[in-house]
Amino acid sequence: MLHLQSLPLLCDSKIADNTPFSVLHFSNNNSSVGSSRVLDVGLKFSKQSSGGGSSGRGLSSKARAKTTTALNVYGRRAHESVLEEEAPQKLGFKTFPGQAFPFGASQVENGINFAIFSQHATAVTLCLSLPQGGKFERPDGEMIEVALDPKVNKTGDVWHICIEDLPRDDVLYGYKIDGPRDWRQGHRFDSSIMLIDPYAKLVDGRRFFGDASHKMSKFYGTYDFDSLPFDWGDNYTPPNIPEKDLVIYEMNVRAFTADKSSGLDPNIRGSYLGLIEKIPHLLELGVNAVELLPVFEFDEFEFQRRPNPRDHLINTWGYSTINFFAPMNRYASRGGGPRNASWEFKEMVKALHGAGIEVILDVVYNHTNEADDKNPYTTSFRGIDNKVYYMVDLNNNGQLLNFSGCGNTLNCNHPVVMELILDSLRHWVIEYHVDGFRFDLASVLCRGTDGSPLDAPPLIRAIAKDSILSSCKIIAEPWDCGGLYLVGKFPNWDRWAEWNGKYRDDIRKFIKGDSGMKGSFATRVAGSADLYKVHKRKPCHSVNFVIAHDGFTLRDLVSYNFKHNDANGEGGNDGCNDNFSWNCGFEGETDDHNIKALRFRQMKNFHLALMISQGIPMMLMGDEYGHTRYGNNNSYGHDTSMNNFQWGLLDAEKSSHFRFFLEAIKFRQTHQVFTSDNFLSKNDVTWHENNWDNQESKFLAFTLHDKNGGDVYLAFNAHDYFVKVSIPPPPPKRRWLRVVDTNFESPDDFIPQGLPGIGSTYNVAPYSSILLEAKLT
Repeated sequence: MLHLQSLPLLCDSKIADNTPFSVLHFSNNNSSVGSSRVLDVGLKFSKQSSGGGSSGRGLSSKARAKTTTALNVYGRRAHESVLEEEAPQKLGFKTFPGQAFPFGASQVENGINFAIFSQHATAVTLCLSLPQGGKFERPDGEMIEVALDPKVNKTGDVWHICIEDLPRDDVLYGYKIDGPRDWRQGHRFDSSIMLIDPYAKLVDGRRFFGDASHKMSKFYGTYDFDSLPFDWGDNYTPPNIPEKDLVIYEMNVRAFTADKSSGLDPNIRGSYLGLIEKIPHLLELGVNAVELLPVFEFDEFEFQRRPNPRDHLINTWGYSTINFFAPMNRYASRGGGPRNASWEFKEMVKALHGAGIEVILDVVYNHTNEADDKNPYTTSFRGIDNKVYYMVDLNNNGQLLNFSGCGNTLNCNHPVVMELILDSLRHWVIEYHVDGFRFDLASVLCRGTDGSPLDAPPLIRAIAKDSILSSCKIIAEPWDCGGLYLVGKFPNWDRWAEWNGKYRDDIRKFIKGDSGMKGSFATRVAGSADLYKVHKRKPCHSVNFVIAHDGFTLRDLVSYNFKHNDANGEGGNDGCNDNFSWNCGFEGETDDHNIKALRFRQMKNFHLALMISQGIPMMLMGDEYGHTRYGNNNSYGHDTSMNNFQWGLLDAEKSSHFRFFLEAIKFRQTHQVFTSDNFLSKNDVTWHENNWDNQESKFLAFTLHDKNGGDVYLAFNAHDYFVKVSIPPPPPKRRWLRVVDTNFESPDDFIPQGLPGIGSTYNVAPYSSILLEAKLT
């Protein structure tokens, strides 16, 4: 594992092309290195030709306009308006050579230190925009450009400089970097593009989500060394919920409260603070962990930067990371910007923790927003050192490898990139107190620098063994778009949990009535021992789900046989084709009472199966009231009611569908038979089945045994006819009470205290399920 006090000590290491790179170790002693000089060498002022927003940042100067046209690395003409000084000008800032560690912008004794890694760069220019008149506005005006001297400002492969007396906050900064223009060797340098520091802790740009007037806004790194430390409270403690007791609620911060029906002040709709206002709903539902769709900075207008079939979409899911350290600044309330976004994110975590709810982040380290070589969107890594940060195929003219399905693949097991990811994770734990991470397309993280699968990926092991991450929940989505399917086989060091895709598929197939699925259904609800009973793994290493953000909602799963993705602009070619769904007799919305009743019954069957399964259950935001996307199973680009939580519909379902959902969650949390720490033995479960080989049998019954006698009997009938089943005798001095029968309407479908009168047989209705509890007589 490469982990030396969070410093990548990489002298004499090798990368894919066998070129050595070096990052030397400097102690973090709050002082810069070397003697000072007045900031004049390599200084100029520049005005970017695009960026949007207001003027008002930077320093005034007497300059002349100069328009240059150059052939850039992509073989296209690049046009840029530049304001250049007639001659170098001295400013009132002193500079020092700076230090190579830590990466990013850091406060040292005599100034602000900037350090950035680029192994292949030949020239690095630091660009600064200073606050003016106390205002915090976008840099439409001049920027200071400071060219770093490789003889003074470079140590190993790290470029660095310290500038004295810079403001402690509200400074925007970026880099322009040049290097070899040899595409075939994997380089994509272009010194005309302003680049975001990969280690920037905050990112500024557009302030309001979906603000089309700033659609082409640029993004800049910034910092805040002026604010007081966040007050987590004297009595603050994180929930520290055991994994086996988690009930995860997958949700989108913006979509949760963006709709007018949320009833919130428009200034906080779709924000971190908006989520806080709706914590009572989460408590009423009974979940104890939220898994937030990406909250790292991303550009919601990335599809609209050029004409294309998707240029009407707004990225609302956020799986297109610009920076791995900065919280999404447009999730701040009132367009408050990056500093407020950071503060309000912490307020959200603190409030959730205070309610006993853990915070798990969905993180995307498999690719970035920078797209592919055909239509690149260069904002950071590509222009800093493409050959280091991305997997490239040197045997195919240096083309980007694409195991993510998004045009590029982060080079996760390169030592520098690996340390970047580890530093990012530690930052979110230390600075923001998050409780865990779900890793999108995590099989990418199991590939070497050439894309080949690794049996023991260094990054995966480092995450599992890291001391700061030791108490975190770490969950893999164990597949990628290159066919590396690792469900049940993800390298784990007995720590990693997995999204269990086989659970999803097998539960869907059985409940909708597919033949030959009874045995698989039994295996999945029992904890998937076939996948996870190895070494010291436990049932809680299976994150069970029927529904997730990508794919059908629960209501659509029972309403559509086919995806309906025309609104996405990809000709219906996007989204999964294998949904294992059943429309219950009609495609889409219908007024047919019988079909609607069957659909609601099926939704209850799915939810009950999820909540009685061994492992960690995860449900999707909105399924608790039956949210529909009208058959769109890939709704990433719709900032509308298609994705937004509909609070009015929730109110309409409070006494029926929603009630069933919360009662099922509550029942799970109050009965230990569903949260076993170990895989079930014959003493824990009795399968009332002697016909496992019958492919046409779609009925399964079993009893989970409680050590105190409070057994639970369950039966699932996926036939289209009634099944009369013999009920086993209850434990001594107990009787069976009916808690659940999904065939009934609310409130009879779920009676928490149980209903007596259960005889020796029970007639289980078509497409329905029952739960009986043994209670003392």
